[in-house]
Amino acid sequence: MKPLSARQRDVLQATVHHYVDTIEPVGSRTLIQRFGIPVSSATIRSAMGALEQRGLLTQPHTSAGRVPSPLGYRHYVDCLLPEPGAAVQHLERELTGISLRWAALDDLMRQLARRLTDFTGLMSLITRPVRPTSSLEAIRLASSGDRLLVMLVEAGGRGRQLNLRLPHGAEDELSAIERWTDQQLEDGSLNWGSLPPQLQRSGALLRSAIEQGSPPVDQQVVVHGLSRLAAEPEFRSANELKPLLELIDDQPAALVEHASTSRVWIGDEHPQIALQTCSVVQAPYHCGADGIGQVALIGPMRMAYATAKAAVQRVAHHLDLLLS
Repeated sequence: MKPLSARQRDVLQATVHHYVDTIEPVGSRTLIQRFGIPVSSATIRSAMGALEQRGLLTQPHTSAGRVPSPLGYRHYVDCLLPEPGAAVQHLERELTGISLRWAALDDLMRQLARRLTDFTGLMSLITRPVRPTSSLEAIRLASSGDRLLVMLVEAGGRGRQLNLRLPHGAEDELSAIERWTDQQLEDGSLNWGSLPPQLQRSGALLRSAIEQGSPPVDQQVVVHGLSRLAAEPEFRSANELKPLLELIDDQPAALVEHASTSRVWIGDEHPQIALQTCSVVQAPYHCGADGIGQVALIGPMRMAYATAKAAVQRVAHHLDLLLS
């Protein structure tokens, strides 16, 4: 994306802050009055129009002000995220007190999840550590007629093969999907949510085969604050909340992806369709030989990202100190 001007950055950041605080579209006059931007309303309107053309702001109604789009939130998180407020330091002191009282990991997870929700107002989730399954290092594909031979090269030099039926026309995608998997594995794992549209046919076949061939992991999960999530204006419709409730009932661990670094998922970036109207902020923690667990906050895309990101990282860091 072409870099934003300084004025556009100020307007985008102010629009995000206003909408997170008020849940109301914002106009140029409000931005000037509330944030003290020292320019005319016409200049602000011009900047907002430019941001809307680039897909970073959107206008819910013709006569309404603007609100951030999912792409606008992504740019804000990647480029404009402020330092977390002083309250995060208070949270860190509280975590130290909680850590000294824990008697068992399950009890600690419940206390920390409750504190995360109280601090942020978002639904929190902490997974118990699990040993990672054999990590993929490379995927090689070879077609023969209507069959596709998939060689999965795992850590330690181990390998396994899959013999699949090749969908008609998918052979043209094999070189591209192999290059895509190489790049993904260089970054650490396969993020199926970023699969290009033109590779969906072969990608869906490959993903299904890999996941069905892997043994399921029974991972204990603590979830707290579902009532907070249900109270948000974005989820007052039963149709919006139902897929998420079903996912929590059936596969709560699927609310977070296994990751070795902190990550923010916004809207349909997350592989789970039930989370396409949400944002997920997560950070990993380690427990010696027991593997890796995840700390996460889940809420509407309209969230205080700086606070949420700092909070999950602080909790993950304290779990690291206690368990490693």
